[in-house]
Amino acid sequence: MNEFERRVLDEIDLDQPWSLIETMSTMVREHPSDVDAAIDLVVERLRGYGIEPTVHRPELYLSLPKEADVTAAGRVMRAKAPAASASAPSGVEAALIHVPADYARAADDVFGAVDADETTRAAVAGKIVVSEGFANPANVSRFESWGAVAVIAINPGEYVHWGTCTTVWGNPGLDDVDRIPSIPAVNVNRSDGDALLELAAAGGRATVRTVLEEGWFRSKLPVVEIRGSEHPDEFVLLHGHIDAWDAGVGDNATGDATMVEIARVLHQHRHELKRSVRIAWWPGHSTGRYAGSTWYADRFALELDEGCVVQINCDSPGCRWATEYIDVSHTAETHGFASDVIREVTGKTMQGERAHQAGDYSFNNIGISSHFMLLSTMPPELRAEKGYYAVGGCGANIEWHTEFDTMQIADRDVLLADIEIYLLSVLRHATAEIVAFDWRATSDEFDGTIRRYQEAAGDRVDLAPAREANRELRAALDTFYDAIAAGRVDAVVANRSIRRLARRLIPINFTREPRFWHDPALTTPPLPDLAPALDLDRLDDVTLGFARTTLLRAQNRVVATLREATREVEAAQEVTR
Repeated sequence: MNEFERRVLDEIDLDQPWSLIETMSTMVREHPSDVDAAIDLVVERLRGYGIEPTVHRPELYLSLPKEADVTAAGRVMRAKAPAASASAPSGVEAALIHVPADYARAADDVFGAVDADETTRAAVAGKIVVSEGFANPANVSRFESWGAVAVIAINPGEYVHWGTCTTVWGNPGLDDVDRIPSIPAVNVNRSDGDALLELAAAGGRATVRTVLEEGWFRSKLPVVEIRGSEHPDEFVLLHGHIDAWDAGVGDNATGDATMVEIARVLHQHRHELKRSVRIAWWPGHSTGRYAGSTWYADRFALELDEGCVVQINCDSPGCRWATEYIDVSHTAETHGFASDVIREVTGKTMQGERAHQAGDYSFNNIGISSHFMLLSTMPPELRAEKGYYAVGGCGANIEWHTEFDTMQIADRDVLLADIEIYLLSVLRHATAEIVAFDWRATSDEFDGTIRRYQEAAGDRVDLAPAREANRELRAALDTFYDAIAAGRVDAVVANRSIRRLARRLIPINFTREPRFWHDPALTTPPLPDLAPALDLDRLDDVTLGFARTTLLRAQNRVVATLREATREVEAAQEVTR
């Protein structure tokens, strides 16, 4: 860390974000009118620092849970309906069937999907499924496709968690509106769930009742832009959601306050930034499945395509006991950068993982490099000692997505470290001569993925063209980065090429849909077009022919994209200082 960076980080005043968190801890932020009140608070704070945000007013399609319960064996059980569950105020009554599932072992498993054999799938039709875990999009959509009339998810402990259960990413369009769930779903706690499992084993019945308000809501969405002095049309996007379940201190008042403090500090150094910094607070994250960030990705798609250098998500920083940096989301080319920042601020070693189709990662289809979503988290040993199960935020505190996510979850020391990490990351991106992303790491990831797919496919599919195209890209990247290190590539040209690589390589690694469209909110495998190679063992001869056709077309897309990327880095080296 150089002297300038240390001086900027020393200007963090922890009392500023902490006071904002304390105020937000008294504000339930579920309904758009309540979220707007929190946004007004953030805007007022920013203006007090001399920063004037732009407040957009998008229409977002939201689902707001109101009431839910399960009636079975003569008693009414407490439940929470996830957003996008179908509203069933009169209740849906049917026989129960247990579809067993393993509880998540880590945060990235929380959104995984249950599987079952053909006999179980057929038996689900017309029944209420009871299954372990959370009523997440993958499970609810799968159970609905098998003919279930309702879903009861048994949460791992005594807390009942809120969530969302639609696979639609953001505002629905004509192409995906039919994927909004048409059956009710609820979460219940472990003890009530165990009683329901006993009832299901005995052939019992239950009634699931849900009440939700769903439709289009006008929402406020504030964005701060701190203009860079040399390349103002290039920008770093720092963002996080401001809506919450109940008051949501760890998820995500701490993140909202972090971004306000970063805006305050960077505004004081605006004349020292080469690139611009945009900071956004999203509504509709929880009740609209990332509706706010998706609206912004749609509305400003061409600006993002032309100028966004990196998107950094800020969700659940500064939570108690969250002293490790493991399972940190990132795209491969940002790994070295992100791990360096964490090590310099905390002395900790980052353990990164492939970015998930979750959080507000609403920019993969544009093709924008990314790092961070959840950042600090509890050490696994401490989680085991406390008997905590896996959740999707709050630094691994199990109060996540409950009414108990209050001031007890926030920690001043952890918050300071996380603010420093986010601030240093943004500052380095905004002041770097050449953005420090290494696409060789992405190419190496591609090589491992293609090898794994080829091994699974055996001699039934030949992925050699993809491996060869990636080998040629890797060689071109070696030459490209050597030329950068030797000063033979103009900085403007180098940065443009690094962005253009993102526009090509991230979509083929994270998406199946065309650019500027949004994939479903489901786990996406690496190089997803080629992923069917993993499943060939399960196919009969006729279906294998279909799979080969799919993989031929998929490989054409991958190879063409890798060749375009190779030409990009080769052309960049033709421009010298």
